[in-house]
Amino acid sequence: MDVLSTPGSVRFSAAGLVARMPMSMIGIGTVLMVQTLTGSYATAGRVAAVLVVAASVVAPQVARLVDRAGQRRVMLPLLVTTTAGLLGLVAAAVLGAPEWVLWLLAAVGGGAQGSYGSMVRARWSYLLTGPKRLHTAYSFESALDEVVYIVGPVLATVLATGVTPSAGLLAATVVGGLGAAWFLAQRATEPPVGRAHPDVPVDPAASRSALRMPGIPVLVVVFVAMGALFGSSDVATVAFAEEVGAKSAAGFVLASFALGSMVSGLGYGARHWLSPLSRRFVIGACALSALVSLFLLVGNLVALAAVMFAAGFAVAPTLINGNALIQALVAPQQLTEGLTWMGTALGVGVSIGSWLAGARIDAVDAHAGFFVTVVAGWACAALSVAALPSLRRRAPYAAQRAPAQTDAA
Repeated sequence: MDVLSTPGSVRFSAAGLVARMPMSMIGIGTVLMVQTLTGSYATAGRVAAVLVVAASVVAPQVARLVDRAGQRRVMLPLLVTTTAGLLGLVAAAVLGAPEWVLWLLAAVGGGAQGSYGSMVRARWSYLLTGPKRLHTAYSFESALDEVVYIVGPVLATVLATGVTPSAGLLAATVVGGLGAAWFLAQRATEPPVGRAHPDVPVDPAASRSALRMPGIPVLVVVFVAMGALFGSSDVATVAFAEEVGAKSAAGFVLASFALGSMVSGLGYGARHWLSPLSRRFVIGACALSALVSLFLLVGNLVALAAVMFAAGFAVAPTLINGNALIQALVAPQQLTEGLTWMGTALGVGVSIGSWLAGARIDAVDAHAGFFVTVVAGWACAALSVAALPSLRRRAPYAAQRAPAQTDAA
């Protein structure tokens, strides 16, 4: 791949891959640990929701600091904080601490995480010239995101069910911490403070929050619904696997979702697309919603894995197009913050979906949790269709992104 010939790119991309491993392990690791120790999916869903909400609310503010002060300067102290919070959460859960204590530690561990995926993409944006190369790099990173979601849930589930309930979350904390330290140690590829690329002038619009840029609030709402789809499907899958007597297989089933997404992401990124970006984004959201509706029909883990693999094909292209839309809607100096708002919206949705699914599962069964997934999916589709006119009109920075990603193509 041509973009990997860029000096330093292999090292920072590999480090970023390890650093964001927790994003696929912490949620399911927390659910498995708390549910096993307390016997309640609702409690597990609430604790996981607090962790994700804290990460989602704080991450954009951290991203703004990163854009203004630099990745290493901001993230090193936060790395220590998040590690302490997550280790404290494990200790409190094992010792049987009250739920409010778990909430507090989850908030500390989640709130200090930051978004390494956004920082990796900001490095690519700084280093690469040529819009088609940037499109390739973003697609490559989206495929690596799916590698994270293939390996992470399996590892967390095997450790939590085969070793000790807290092992999955502990592994996420250690692996993520080592990867983050490796990533932040690479100073040569870190973007200079205040600009995404040396040839891009500073834009006055960068002084305000990326959330105030036209089009971004609409995308945020769409991604909240998409996050609810992901969060509810995670919890419902664990519950379904337990109902059929194979709880340890939940991670492998979730990995099939990510595997389908990775395959489609690699294929999508290899092609130069000419259709409007906003239209492709809406088509992806609608396809994802239609496919997850099949979750209600499955009766065993093999069927669930097959449906998840198929549904995964709609995930990566939709997220790749979402990243491209954000790049088109925010000033270059707001790129880290803008990309982080996408992660924040997904995170808020994941927490909502986890909480709602956990409550419905405790009250009814796993299929009631999947019903939450289906509702979230169709809300995502409806919102994306409603947002289409706005996304078509508003792309002030489209000229600075790949032709493969422009609505004018």
